[in-house]
Amino acid sequence: MASNKGYKVTLVKSVFGQLKAHRATVRGLGLRRIRDTVTVADTPEIRGMLSASRHLLKVEELKG
Repeated sequence: MASNKGYKVTLVKSVFGQLKAHRATVRGLGLRRIRDTVTVADTPEIRGMLSASRHLLKVEELKG
């Protein structure tokens, strides 16, 4: 059914000067500093967080 198990997310741009909501979203994903990378599950909530802060992140799909 779902061929996508999750996403590999990397913070590529600083959250300094961004909206408070975007900073909170990045922090909620578990990212602290530039070049931090996390693997997150594919859920509607996570997809919403990724789209809200897409200008700060590099997102790669994990197949499996």
